[in-house]
Amino acid sequence: MDSTRSPLDDRPWLPPRWFVRSAWAFQRGAYRLTGGRYPLRRPAAGQSGLLRLRAVGRRSGQERAVILAYVEDGERYVTLAMNGWGDPLPAWWLNVRAQPDAVVDTADGPRPVRASEAAGEERERLWALVAGNRGWGDVDRFAAHRAHETPVVVLAPR
Repeated sequence: MDSTRSPLDDRPWLPPRWFVRSAWAFQRGAYRLTGGRYPLRRPAAGQSGLLRLRAVGRRSGQERAVILAYVEDGERYVTLAMNGWGDPLPAWWLNVRAQPDAVVDTADGPRPVRASEAAGEERERLWALVAGNRGWGDVDRFAAHRAHETPVVVLAPR
């Protein structure tokens, strides 16, 4: 590496946090305004799908919902526990780690699921599955700049 270059020069560009949070608010608003029809979609042709995860808040005990990109692995949904590629773990992941039973709303309707974190060879296989889909960008490059390993989350039917 050139001695005048900083390791930060290789970081992928991320939109400002205010923009990410605004996009999330737009998705939630669109979901409410369309009665749940938008932005939910099935994965197709190398493109990730979008689902709505409903989980119990670990501190509040109230239902919390978030819209997530996902890919399918058989009957399971696979997503990454990321916070707009920022370092902190997302609240939804902390919630389902504390209470793994949740519900996903998909384009095909609601479905009860149990969340778990993939490990070892399964994690590697599922990471490759996610990386092969558009929607997350260059997951390896983004993940390399995080302080911790990005959890690969499996939402299995229960």
